[in-house]
Amino acid sequence: MKITFANPEIPKTGVVVVGILDGLKLGGSAKALDKQMSGGLVRAMKASRFRGSNGHSLALLVPGGTKLDRILLVGLGKPSSIDASAMQHLGGELYGALSTKGHATVQVLVDPIEKCKMHPDEMAAEIAFGARLRSYRFDKYRTKEKAEAKPSLKNLNIICKSSAKARAAFGPKNKVADGVFFTRDLVSEPANVLYPETLAKQARSLTKLGVKVEVLSEVQMRKLGMGALLGVGQGSVRESKMVIMQWNGKKGKGKKESPVAFVGKGVTFDTGGISIKPSGGMEDMKWDMGGSGVVIGLMKALAGRKANANVVGVVGLVENMPSGSAQRPGDIVTSMSGQTIEVLNTDAEGRLVLADALWYTKGRFKPKFMVDLATLTGAIIVSLGNEKAGLFSNDDKLSEQLREAGEAVGESVWRMPMGDSYDKMINCDVADMKNISGGRGAGSITAAQFLKRFVDKTPWAHLDIAGVTWSNKTTSIVPKGGSAFGVRLLDRLIADNYEK
Repeated sequence: MKITFANPEIPKTGVVVVGILDGLKLGGSAKALDKQMSGGLVRAMKASRFRGSNGHSLALLVPGGTKLDRILLVGLGKPSSIDASAMQHLGGELYGALSTKGHATVQVLVDPIEKCKMHPDEMAAEIAFGARLRSYRFDKYRTKEKAEAKPSLKNLNIICKSSAKARAAFGPKNKVADGVFFTRDLVSEPANVLYPETLAKQARSLTKLGVKVEVLSEVQMRKLGMGALLGVGQGSVRESKMVIMQWNGKKGKGKKESPVAFVGKGVTFDTGGISIKPSGGMEDMKWDMGGSGVVIGLMKALAGRKANANVVGVVGLVENMPSGSAQRPGDIVTSMSGQTIEVLNTDAEGRLVLADALWYTKGRFKPKFMVDLATLTGAIIVSLGNEKAGLFSNDDKLSEQLREAGEAVGESVWRMPMGDSYDKMINCDVADMKNISGGRGAGSITAAQFLKRFVDKTPWAHLDIAGVTWSNKTTSIVPKGGSAFGVRLLDRLIADNYEK
């Protein structure tokens, strides 16, 4: 879908979207349309239950007095409630309402609104962003989809004052959407197509945007002592990889500043290994690489919009399979840190991958902070459902920055407790630690305590995204499927705190 911006003009033909304030208050464009319709627009609203409330809409087909095919009235709510998030959701909703109606072009009229904090150009940019986010589809493997089910909408033209400003404001947001789409693509691919080698190849494509990309082989990781990560992948015929991505975008005096770092779990398929999972729902384990997908998509977004920051992304890529060479329950592995781990459950494998990835990142780059992302535990879904990601951290400032960034973009996190009493639950009689506590309680917390042993004093946060990586329903700006939860959150974290 092509998104364009134009200066104010009431379209004569086609499809028009216009906003109505709460209480059926009309802006300039709506008044002009009502005049063309000899008051028909107001009569249609009064004859319906539409009142201009946020999230409500009313469609008028072949409106009398005009040559338009359709007018879609969308509720804006009260002027005080209009903000970036509301406009993004509006953009997503109007795309959802019109994308398959047979129209190739839709024109959205955005007027100035009294007592509203946003200017029309700002609203227009956010509407465009929301529409773009909603427009995502993963349909490359569909061969028999009915024509009427496919989107017909090819052009979205947003009409507002200062359209050049709107276009400029949308530019960086469009690059963030590119990163979101890249993550959604990666998470959606089946495991016979996406495995460590091919996922590493996808990451390499970021070199075209100026990202420096390195890929470590099993031989290189073995020399570095990454026994925890390598143990997870040893049952698969697919070779494990580690990908290191660097975006050095800081300008001026800060050019040599220490980077911020993001680390992702990349289990491209998780059978559970010898501790094999039940067959029901195992097909979903293609997206157990969701954390790595977010980190790769984030790097694409940052490089695409030329972020003024130094950022490192590290992803450990493995496939967890049962075989004659697979890791066994009871095996003891030595991590890159030198700490030993008794593997009591081979299905608690993500923390083993992250252990070596975190230690490597900490030692090589000495970052200001590290944030890791992982579809780590089913227990976090029991705690938080599919609404929020679990946040665990050793740093209050970083935790608050993540919370604020999440609230700003609609990707909420909830900080969970940590502490010595939980840490003791993974102490082990025969090694430095065990990879599960062995009990049923606090599964997400003990997993985070495990990771904390591999960060030393570096400010660190762990986001358990198991409940939010895949959406089973379509929402305003997230179509059903891979959500890319985390890309916009972390982009906002950097934009608000580390680009000044």
